[in-house]
Amino acid sequence: MYFIANWKMFGDLRSLNSLDKVIKFSKSNKINKGRLIYCPPYTLIRSFFKKFENCQIDIGGQNCHESEIFGPYTGSVNCRMLKNIGANYVIIGHSENRKNGENNKLINLKIKNALKAKLKVIFCIGESLNQKKKNNTKLILSKQIKVGLNKIKYKKNIFIAYEPIWAIGTGIIPKPKDLFDTVKFIKSKFKDKSQKVLYGGSVNPQNINELKKINNINGFLIGAASHNSKKFIDIVKKTYN
Repeated sequence: MYFIANWKMFGDLRSLNSLDKVIKFSKSNKINKGRLIYCPPYTLIRSFFKKFENCQIDIGGQNCHESEIFGPYTGSVNCRMLKNIGANYVIIGHSENRKNGENNKLINLKIKNALKAKLKVIFCIGESLNQKKKNNTKLILSKQIKVGLNKIKYKKNIFIAYEPIWAIGTGIIPKPKDLFDTVKFIKSKFKDKSQKVLYGGSVNPQNINELKKINNINGFLIGAASHNSKKFIDIVKKTYN
């Protein structure tokens, strides 16, 4: 199981102290075969990398520029730069970035360049509440997958993160059967039956007992709850209890 902490726009150097509990936990046998991955803001990636040097916790970026070379893109960071400072993963296609103008073709270019840079990709897909009400979930997900992964043959280093937009930050999660069926549908889009699909959207210690029962999910993308080390650890613990 993969547990990915997406810190979004949160944290500063003082936040590093809060990671000591997670580091200690990662070295215990309570984690089983779980993989912990932190995706902090760009400003903290190198500090996190150094903090996690003596444990198995990995690092990722929250997004990247689509250019694989350096260029005149003020305020941007590309995949080569992420890899250079210690990241091994990158989140691409998050709905918050789609809302700001990212389309499927741009996401496809980002994924291609991330893979070239030897980064593993956490590829976010998901439908809005309006799309869900119109029963267009499968149509939307199919398009996001088809265009987002166009002409990408080797998908072993791509993790699909299903994040229904209507669940993010709302405290609402899909009904168990709906989520199982949606994850099953996503996996059916891939020839490789070992394709990993994660769930994200209001994952917290209160609902993880319900989410862990959905046995076709390979992990979780965790937002606000991951800011608090105790909550993040509780999510991992409860997944295996």
